[in-house]
Amino acid sequence: MSGSDRSGAAEPEFVVIRVENPANGGDAVGRVDGRVVFVRGAIPGELVRARITEDRHAGYRRAETTEVLESSVHRVEPVCDAARHGAGCCDLGFIEQAHARMLKGRILVDALARIGKLTADDLDAAGAGEDLMRSLGDDGTRWRVRTRLGVDAQGRPGMHALGGSAIVAGHRCAAPVAGMTDGLDAFAFTPGADLAVAADMDGRRHIVELAPPRPPKRGRARDRRGRAQAARRSRDAPRAERVIDGEPVATHQVGNRIWHIPVTGFWQAHREAPTAYAHAVVDMLAAASLPRHDAGMVAWDLYGGAGVFAAALLDAATLGPVRSVHVVESDATALAAAAQTFDGDDRPVLHRGEVTAVVGDLPSPDVVVLDPPRTGAGPAVIDAIADADPAAIVHVGCDVGRFARDLALFAEHGYRPREIRAFDAFPQTHHVEAVACLVPERRRG
Repeated sequence: MSGSDRSGAAEPEFVVIRVENPANGGDAVGRVDGRVVFVRGAIPGELVRARITEDRHAGYRRAETTEVLESSVHRVEPVCDAARHGAGCCDLGFIEQAHARMLKGRILVDALARIGKLTADDLDAAGAGEDLMRSLGDDGTRWRVRTRLGVDAQGRPGMHALGGSAIVAGHRCAAPVAGMTDGLDAFAFTPGADLAVAADMDGRRHIVELAPPRPPKRGRARDRRGRAQAARRSRDAPRAERVIDGEPVATHQVGNRIWHIPVTGFWQAHREAPTAYAHAVVDMLAAASLPRHDAGMVAWDLYGGAGVFAAALLDAATLGPVRSVHVVESDATALAAAAQTFDGDDRPVLHRGEVTAVVGDLPSPDVVVLDPPRTGAGPAVIDAIADADPAAIVHVGCDVGRFARDLALFAEHGYRPREIRAFDAFPQTHHVEAVACLVPERRRG
């Protein structure tokens, strides 16, 4: 039982628990007195002592491992110095990498069955077993080519603390590629600023400082969640930028094409991810035996960013001629990068706007590729895609639950997964990237 000290503060409560299964978000799950407990820092199978950190919900509690009583054979010493000191970067660095991939595969398969409503036969036909998580050829370190750092009140750069806004300065993350975060103490940073750091295709480093966000207005948000949302809106608002090192734009290559991406813009974090995802999209569509037209295929690339998937479709010899690829993206900076890459090629057609506002005016597609944000595509977008009746859809997702939910929504329209792939594109973390090729039930097989 928890009590109070003389100051009135509640004493921490501890439990001894055998965790049994992995959970989305990096926790392991067990039960104490019949009640579910999500435990951070534990590996399924371990017996741990954990401190209760959250007890607001009737159905479950959250806890943090303080002592491992019976250790898994897959527990290793973390190689990330920042994570060892409380940063939120490599949150699964204490698990041997091959085992962590297996656990993440189990989480994805569970979500596909439970949220995505896929049967065992569906999963088997799509190749979605617990070993579906693919490595991108790294050992869990030196894979990241883009990162964000914070600057503390003393002007020192570092990773953000796990679950908080504090900066863990003086301790490096193991993920950035060699040289990317070297020698940062030589620069003068603004306290409270954020840093966008990128390594380009030649390994050159670029750093852009974003001015400290304006403090949220007082009195607007009364609870913790409201204050967090206000702080997030403040950080997302436009801020002044200052080039600290290198250039404001970094070059990246996928296939034979070059992209010029602002250091503060979006590009995949893993150095191999853009190429791996582009190949996956093309390979899955080629295997789907699409109908071919003499005039060439029409494709949609929704949430298309700078057009990496559009380029893959245009350059793929296995898909036959492509008449046009309609790239829909709300970010003007990303579309400007796409326009520069595709200069002189009239087959990519760029559309700026929200997907729901644009798709109704697009020509009928043969295939649709969509890579929505972490929140997923949702019913309105999925309804519009299904109404367009493409022969195949490739859905790329970076959130396990939302990806599974979107597949369930597509299934309501008769689109079932022909193939599912998953990538360990964020090694030593709980994040995954999943790709599904969906075809109408009548064409499945």
